Amino acid sequence: MTSVPELPEVETIRRQLEPRLVGRAIVDAGSHPSPKFTPAIELVGATFEAVRRRGKFLLLGVDDDRELVIHLGMTGRLRPGADFDDPYLRAWWRLDDGATIGFSDVRRFGRIRVAYNHRYDGTLAVLGPEPFDDSFTPDHLYRSLRSSSRHLKTQLLSQRPVAGVGNIYADEACFRAGIHPATRRISRPRATALHEAIVHVLRQGVDNGGTTLRDYLDADGRSGANQHHLHCYGRYGEPCVDCGTVLRRSTIDGRTTTWCPTCQTR
Repeated sequence: MTSVPELPEVETIRRQLEPRLVGRAIVDAGSHPSPKFTPAIELVGATFEAVRRRGKFLLLGVDDDRELVIHLGMTGRLRPGADFDDPYLRAWWRLDDGATIGFSDVRRFGRIRVAYNHRYDGTLAVLGPEPFDDSFTPDHLYRSLRSSSRHLKTQLLSQRPVAGVGNIYADEACFRAGIHPATRRISRPRATALHEAIVHVLRQGVDNGGTTLRDYLDADGRSGANQHHLHCYGRYGEPCVDCGTVLRRSTIDGRTTTWCPTCQTR
């Protein structure tokens, strides 16, 4: 089972890399010839000043209002110690203390680019608020979801109501809130319940170092532990932890989805 790293996985990696990168200068770099990865070499000579995250993106800020924007894709791994014998190594950086950072990506769905003066494009430019920020409120979520008639899960995956939620945590949040993921309209009370659920499942994911189902490893090469705490995602055919009903699975706008037919209503 493969899933794109979501907020908890990316935040785990960010926290591990921050003390290793901040204050370090890039003295050399290399990349795969694909333009998806060649921006990695543009920051040679710059010094890392910040390691941030926005949604599922890592933002490595340097000393002249530039940022190295990294999206891990489905199988991307960013970690200390570039393995130059790895056939899937797509980019690497050598730091002034002799350490290296490597980005490997088996399926090449990841991407590296450079942003200037915090000006972004694509998904990064239209992300909703961070789930742990004060700007993410039940009222914001309600208004955002009411502005569209698309399925609830599809709206969450769009990143516009809130940043960082993907397939795993969308299923988990809908389950915790007792809302069917194919719901198209939501009331204020249910939006409040969903708000609490989103914050809870993402914070739990961070606390557990992310969810490893197949590909995800943190920056130290370790699996996360949150897969042992999932109540819904990936449990199709198993009994609901709350009521015992067998969990069902379907495809909602192209995304495989698991839910409880008893606990989650439209």
